[in-house]
Amino acid sequence: MNELRFDERVVVITGAGRGLGRAYAELLAARGARVVVNDLGGSLQGEGADAGPAQAVVNAIRGAGGEAVANTDSVASEAGGRAIIQAALDHYGRIDALIHNAGNVRRAPIKEMSLADFKAVLDVHLHGAFHVLQPAFARMCEAGYGRIVLTSSVSGLYGNQGVANYAAAKTGMIGLCNVAALEGAAHDVKCNLIAPGAVTRMAEGLDTSAYPPMGPELVAPVVGYLAHEACALSGEILSSMAGRVSKLYLAETQGLYQPAWRIEDVAANLQRIGDQREPWVFPVLPSGQGDHIRRSFEMARRG
Repeated sequence: MNELRFDERVVVITGAGRGLGRAYAELLAARGARVVVNDLGGSLQGEGADAGPAQAVVNAIRGAGGEAVANTDSVASEAGGRAIIQAALDHYGRIDALIHNAGNVRRAPIKEMSLADFKAVLDVHLHGAFHVLQPAFARMCEAGYGRIVLTSSVSGLYGNQGVANYAAAKTGMIGLCNVAALEGAAHDVKCNLIAPGAVTRMAEGLDTSAYPPMGPELVAPVVGYLAHEACALSGEILSSMAGRVSKLYLAETQGLYQPAWRIEDVAANLQRIGDQREPWVFPVLPSGQGDHIRRSFEMARRG
């Protein structure tokens, strides 16, 4: 099997100063990528700044013979996102791949969560994704090539207590990814999601004593594939946790057609409506929702 390398490719990685982001940066740099190591260097809650983490990763990459530059702009603002992408253009003249990994955590039950804490997490995870994706996407489409990896989470997709802000952001990432995949298809710009599981700083305060080995190095190869030119996927979600890699997807039951409905009809037919034996699974296609609508109309016509 030929080694999948990134020679001459320029990769921007947000939140690359620690944990998962650092593992991504060091792996891709070892495979020949020129890496923009972005990290604000703030606290787990997203407060403060420190240039040390990003520079430490750059030093490690250069010490191993790789090529990298540090960037400490914040993804939480539009100006910061544009500056991160501009750093790649200024230093290397191009951008081939974007991995949005930056994140913060502010935990509280919904009934106690402040609007400020809710917004602060969306600003980094979801809004931050758009802040870097939008300028990178435009350049990739112009160049006729690009790979984008956004970060979701099983805690977002399936929910978890005390993280309504995080769950909303990580689920919202699916829609952003799907639209980027659709709009990028004609330009060989692919966008996918990683739902990683690793014991990093984000797990502070949690009891991880019963967890199996969950180092970032188990996730990095999956992200490396999604960021590579050989990637055959777009609009997909891969989960990587403790050495297990799986595909996550949205599905829909066949449902039940009636020409008219009453509230009582819904109550009486919940079992048939929710029958999961033959689900519909819709891949993200350039036609968007067309296939879903067509099949729905066919079901209605069959009556």
